[in-house]
Amino acid sequence: MVGTNVQQLPLPVERATAEPVAAGPVAASPQLHRPILAVSPHAPDRWIDRLVVFDLETTGVDPTEARIVTAYVGVLDASGAVVEERSWIVDPGIDIPEGSVAVHGITTERARAEGAQAAVAVCEIRDVLAGYWAQGLAVCAFNAAYDISLLDAECRRHGHEPLAAMPVIDPMVLDKQLDRFRRGKRTLTVASEVYGVELLDAHDASADAIAAGRIAQAMAMRFPELRIDPISLHELTAGWADEQAAGFEEYRRRTDPSFSAGRGWPLRS
Repeated sequence: MVGTNVQQLPLPVERATAEPVAAGPVAASPQLHRPILAVSPHAPDRWIDRLVVFDLETTGVDPTEARIVTAYVGVLDASGAVVEERSWIVDPGIDIPEGSVAVHGITTERARAEGAQAAVAVCEIRDVLAGYWAQGLAVCAFNAAYDISLLDAECRRHGHEPLAAMPVIDPMVLDKQLDRFRRGKRTLTVASEVYGVELLDAHDASADAIAAGRIAQAMAMRFPELRIDPISLHELTAGWADEQAAGFEEYRRRTDPSFSAGRGWPLRS
């Protein structure tokens, strides 16, 4: 249960107007990064000290087709405590498949009775995230290419401005890159165990988002190379994600020559 000092997020007065920024090439050497450890370890400009967390629960696994059912955006302070938050239940406008209901527990009937109209909710979620990006804050999501791409598809579906998603922190990609020889799955549940983070209710948008943010903070303490400014980390992650997709594609093509892994992070191309 979140403490009573948590702030309910207001909607931004104005939408961010920045155009999407294409991820640049992966930096060739550490000297090209903009390090943030040169300042006090408690400096507020470190991304771990004020980290936006984001998660969606949806109707399916394809981010181009699935619809949002629940959403959560929060802000963690340096200790991992939630200091701001907002959540949504959304009527997706379609029936929620039984398989998806089994994952997150939201039925079609409940979504229709309690949910906001999809067009309204999608715009609100987009505007809240855009407001944080306009402040220069990083948004953390586990397997961000799914959630960010899905939200972008929803924005386009309902006639809203597309996302200018940068910077993004993705603990799933970071974990695969920095602990690449660890055996086993790379799920949020496993990552929570590896990095000592409590995951109270998996597949609840708020629980998943908060756990992902705390995992990212724990990883930054374990791996000093992550303690760079969030734009540099975003650019590196984009390159790592593409490398991981290429490696997975090569592996799968041993048994399925037609297999193609998605490219593009955090927005699928």
